[in-house]
Amino acid sequence: MGIGEALALASAATWAVGVILARQLGSTLPPLALNLLKNGLVLSVLAPIALWLYAGQWPQLPTADLLLVLLSGVLGIAIADTLYFRALNELGAGRMGIIGNLYSPLVLLMGYVWLQERLGVQQWLGFGLVALGVLLVTRPSANGERTSGHTLRGVLIGMTAIALMAVAVVMVKRVLEQQPLLWVTLLRLLGAVVGLAAIAWLPAMRRWVAFSPRNVAWPRLVAAALVGQGLSMLCWLGGYKYTSASVAAVLNESASVFLVVLAAVWLREPLGRRGVVGVALTFGGIACMLLGRTSP
Repeated sequence: MGIGEALALASAATWAVGVILARQLGSTLPPLALNLLKNGLVLSVLAPIALWLYAGQWPQLPTADLLLVLLSGVLGIAIADTLYFRALNELGAGRMGIIGNLYSPLVLLMGYVWLQERLGVQQWLGFGLVALGVLLVTRPSANGERTSGHTLRGVLIGMTAIALMAVAVVMVKRVLEQQPLLWVTLLRLLGAVVGLAAIAWLPAMRRWVAFSPRNVAWPRLVAAALVGQGLSMLCWLGGYKYTSASVAAVLNESASVFLVVLAAVWLREPLGRRGVVGVALTFGGIACMLLGRTSP
């Protein structure tokens, strides 16, 4: 296992911890406020570290690459993470973890189109198994009953969030290969925070950022930001820097293993037989993708 694969797995573990913490924060913080606070905190920590490590030397990015990285932050963090937290509040961590398994097939497809990373027969089979697993878990029960958080709206919001995350990372893959990891991470965060602040400034959105500071578990928020956002993002982008997008995406899917287990143990969220079958299908698909992967 190379450094890229190790970073992709580390990203999965830290992301799962962050999602569980964010799920617990969702009762006191609206998704937009949670996303803005988390990313603002990480930016305030990473910026001094980057300036110290690089002695104030700014990265030499062409204007087009700089705009691409900033746009990636707006799409993949400002918009996608806000939608993700919204869906997380409706669906719970376990089911959202299953929907997240759509991520690797999407990255594989985009890598094929934009990065010329070729898909084999086993990878296409894996795509089908993952999609089937997601549909099984998110389909309403036969008697038409749904739990209060398990709604079609939450599923659609969650899928949109995952799609935007996939687009955002594939679009900066080539920039990541050529530029320092920390600078790219910092610039994506800057784009995200500016985008979130602009969205929060809109009169129609201000009610979505209102919260009572006294009701917020600040130590938990700091942990969610530094572990589930900052450390996870560094590892996540590092995985894409040092290995192919398809391999990194497949290994990122191990996040749902951590997420389902943590949701069951930590949050006492029941998964049920359908969820178990859905997990089995999706991870069978992941195995097919990993066995059928090609070199970068």
